[in-house]
Amino acid sequence: MAARPESHSGSGTDAAGATGGAGAGELAGVRGLAAWVPAAIADHAPRITVVGDAMLDGWWTGTIERFCREAPAPVVDITRRDYAAGGAANTAMNLAALGARVRICGLIGNDDAGHRLRAILDGAGVDTTDLCQDERVGTTTKYRILGGDQVMLRIDDTHDGLPADAIRSLADRVPGAVAGADAVVVCDYGSGALGPEVRAALAPESGIDPDILIVVDAHDTAAWAEICPDIVTPNAAEAAQVLALRLDPRSDRVAVVTERRSELLAATNAAAVVVTLDRDGTVLLTGNGGHRTWAKPATEKQASGAGDTFVASLTAARAAGLPLTTSLDLAQAAADVVVHRPGTSVCTTADLAEHLQQFADTALATADLLRRVEEDRSAGRRIVLTNGCFDVLHRGHTRYLNQAKQLGDVLVVALNDDAGVRRLKGPDRPINPIADRAGIIASLSCVDYVTVFSTDTLVPLIELLKPDVYAKGGDYTAQMLEETPAVEACGGRVRILDYVPERSTAAVVRRIRSTRLAGDVP
Repeated sequence: MAARPESHSGSGTDAAGATGGAGAGELAGVRGLAAWVPAAIADHAPRITVVGDAMLDGWWTGTIERFCREAPAPVVDITRRDYAAGGAANTAMNLAALGARVRICGLIGNDDAGHRLRAILDGAGVDTTDLCQDERVGTTTKYRILGGDQVMLRIDDTHDGLPADAIRSLADRVPGAVAGADAVVVCDYGSGALGPEVRAALAPESGIDPDILIVVDAHDTAAWAEICPDIVTPNAAEAAQVLALRLDPRSDRVAVVTERRSELLAATNAAAVVVTLDRDGTVLLTGNGGHRTWAKPATEKQASGAGDTFVASLTAARAAGLPLTTSLDLAQAAADVVVHRPGTSVCTTADLAEHLQQFADTALATADLLRRVEEDRSAGRRIVLTNGCFDVLHRGHTRYLNQAKQLGDVLVVALNDDAGVRRLKGPDRPINPIADRAGIIASLSCVDYVTVFSTDTLVPLIELLKPDVYAKGGDYTAQMLEETPAVEACGGRVRILDYVPERSTAAVVRRIRSTRLAGDVP
């Protein structure tokens, strides 16, 4: 099977090679999220083509005051009809909302639903030149009937089979639609439109630009192996299908798919597999590394399309040059925004910036932290505590914090205040003040709480918090830590995690300073 050269996902979890247009390199070193990142992605305005199954979502709301005579079923008197782009069209809408220049290539009907869907896309600035309308095709529409705030029924209006010449016409459109794009997103919901002809048009042998980032979101990801995608995004059920196993939602699904990473990578022929696990966030699998994100709990039962938002945000971020793991964190944040909203919605640049800005002043005072942790402990959750300066966030930090989170259920990060950093690192540190450090750390999906301490040792906080696990990264043993007796006295245990000296903050600071000095030389 042919492979495209220089996969954008790289062999590790953070590839240095960025995709996208000129200037993408300025985002390549961003390891933590901040409120300015979404605007920077929008400024790059990556060119992205969506190839896929475009649908129309209908949300019909009414009141229920009686049951019908024919059966014990409620009668919904419709008072409002709302429509939104669904499927691949929703992915395109999300991309446009994040500042990408979007083109959609798909097959819809020349019917009322098709005209309504095209109007919605046109209104959002999506280029619909290659959205083919065919008289013989019915536009897939999903109607949700709501009584008050409860979804009572969903009606899927789908087509049975597609004319062969309509599929060929769509495939003929693909080369022109992807020409000049920075990225292509394939959204295959199994309608039959994206068959062998379309896959052949995206395969390496077709002459497609090898620099184009290819992301596949498909019910059957293995079917797209021939195009050698950079990233595939199966959900838990789709990953289980590829692995020919039953993935019990009550099991440790992350452990199962991680253990089978080589099979997933081989079956999909992808450089990276991102398995989405709804309430459990996501897990990134590559040839020599991985990364986790954690979803924020949501109670909105009417939300739809969060997966489309996730894929769109991941693609836009990666196409703009953001590292893969940071792109994943950003996509999780965007999904967290829309799952708290009813209906089919999109996450805009402003929405995402506002969401990330909420973390800026998020450090908890000790009393507030103890109260929240006690609530978590009463619910049976294991508490993990770690600490550090986290001055200039780098890959070593994010990997370490991901590992720490997996030691329990709730991760608390205690940050040295600015005076403490100066005592430890010298008078020219910290580079970033405590408010910035706290905001960036809090924005990581693996972090639950952030607090600040001013003492030279963490022992006083440990004695109050009584963590189940105290995690520390470094080239020493638990016996060398002065915090160990305090942790063990309250029934906890100490875990030493990976130490990555070549990626230490000091090394990053030296590199920044040397680059700055070199730039000053005429």
